[in-house]
Amino acid sequence: MRPIRPGDRGPAVAEIRTVLAGLDLLPADGPGHDDYDTATERAVRAFQQSRGLSVDGRVGAETWRALDAARWRFGARALYHAVPEPLTGEDVRSLQERLLEMGYDVGRADAIYGIRTSRAVAQFQREMGLKPDGSCGPHTVNALRRLGRKVVGGRPQWLRESDAIRQAGPTLVGRTVVIDPGHGGTDPGVVVPDGTLRWTEADLVHDLASRLEGRLAAAGVRVQLTRGPSPATCLPDADRAQLANSLGADVFISLHVDGHANPEADGVATYHYGTDNGVTSATGERLAGLVQREIVARTGLRDCRTHAKAWELLRLTRMPAVRVEVGYLTSPDDLGRLVDPRFRDRVVEAIVAAVQRMYLPIERDVPTGSIDVSELRAIVAAGTVVD
Repeated sequence: MRPIRPGDRGPAVAEIRTVLAGLDLLPADGPGHDDYDTATERAVRAFQQSRGLSVDGRVGAETWRALDAARWRFGARALYHAVPEPLTGEDVRSLQERLLEMGYDVGRADAIYGIRTSRAVAQFQREMGLKPDGSCGPHTVNALRRLGRKVVGGRPQWLRESDAIRQAGPTLVGRTVVIDPGHGGTDPGVVVPDGTLRWTEADLVHDLASRLEGRLAAAGVRVQLTRGPSPATCLPDADRAQLANSLGADVFISLHVDGHANPEADGVATYHYGTDNGVTSATGERLAGLVQREIVARTGLRDCRTHAKAWELLRLTRMPAVRVEVGYLTSPDDLGRLVDPRFRDRVVEAIVAAVQRMYLPIERDVPTGSIDVSELRAIVAAGTVVD
């Protein structure tokens, strides 16, 4: 869909304003208010910020779906596992976050009432003496509201994710990593002319992805890219996440470069799944920190830190997932680095080192920048593993 932006008018804008008013971000409208004015843009930006989305003041496909989900408040309807089209909405996410806080395993708080959420509800119902049917009706809602937290901060989920990494062992051999070069097809991403050349985000990140594929494969990793160099269309983020899930990936890495109207904007940032309520993917957060530190140490790019986001790409994946914004094409300094193949190799080495460090026990972690990626290839060739 074409993003709805300031200056637009029509029924879609009126619907957006209605949802925002229901969230107390806009005053309730009378008839005839269907213009995307400054107040609407401010409200959309506030909504995007609160939901961990990109804050651009425009209603694209992902923001539209988030607004549609936000119509549902927890307790306003009965929730159950529906097949083949599961129930989705803000009420589902609220339920999942509440269960995570209490120690129940719903996986990712993805706002989808799937089988894992249904099982967690049934477990809660059994412990509360309710009928364990996995549906969240009035009795279950009341029980959830009455009961205090078991554990604050989602620590049981952190323990589950950390234990899964520990049990997997330290070697990369045999793991499956999905690499996602952003954009592609009809969406080139950020585009910067350079004399007779034209640098595009889609082309540069696909080159990065191909180099990363080679380095990881040499270390014994099974690698899958979400797209080729010249796809006919741009795959939606939700479909990229579904591809990673269907492959049973151990790690998901999405590669992007950024752009800004101010050419002084530069540096690298890494994103992991997280919400404004403090629910986060613990292993995704750790991987993001490792990727960020390794890239900064090996390339000298400005450290723009790690950030929690609830983008569909991160929310819908079931494995540790990060999105890396490797510099700004609109920065003359970053552009000069990004177009250098040797610099892209250093970025790739940093990401490989970060993935390896994620699987090392924390007590045996190594200093940032100290892993020689070529040694990982030698270890695989010798038939041994990192230990």
